[in-house]
Amino acid sequence: MPDEEPSLNIPSLLTLAVVSFFVLRWFLNRDGDAGAGSGRSRTRGGVDPAQVEQIAQMFPQLSHREIMWDLQRNGGNVAATTERILTGRGLEVPPPSFQPQVAIPATAPVQSAPVPASKADGQDLISRYNLSSKVEDDSSPEPAQSQTPPTGWSQSKEERQRLLQKRRDEMILAARRRMLQKEQSAQ
Repeated sequence: MPDEEPSLNIPSLLTLAVVSFFVLRWFLNRDGDAGAGSGRSRTRGGVDPAQVEQIAQMFPQLSHREIMWDLQRNGGNVAATTERILTGRGLEVPPPSFQPQVAIPATAPVQSAPVPASKADGQDLISRYNLSSKVEDDSSPEPAQSQTPPTGWSQSKEERQRLLQKRRDEMILAARRRMLQKEQSAQ
């Protein structure tokens, strides 16, 4: 018995054939997707424009091209792209050969349009948060308002919201006073 050589039987041959089939299929599909994916990305963008816009709204400092490149690389997984950005790893710069033609011209004006529109309106923080009445009341150089901050968080959501809004208003008014003082000292 110890002189017997191991032989190949039918179950081991079938297992070898199935494993070989899946390995070959994986390699061929991976290479095929890279070729087809690059052709597809030039015609359709390769990713859902809604996903690109969603990430661009969360992270306006990123270009649509970088977002599209990362989404294409990770199979359209928005969560993976968002996680990569939030962990500080950033997105890779797409190679020059990556040129999505359809999505960038359609979404590029959307990215730059809101910034000039808000600047063109001339809306400042005083008008945005309706603080014009407090500006008129606040003619003294330093406010004599309540300088004692609350000691802790309130259990009431409304109370916390009111305190945070009050702090925001005070910060805006203090910044305005500093700006006016700088302007007066410059003159």
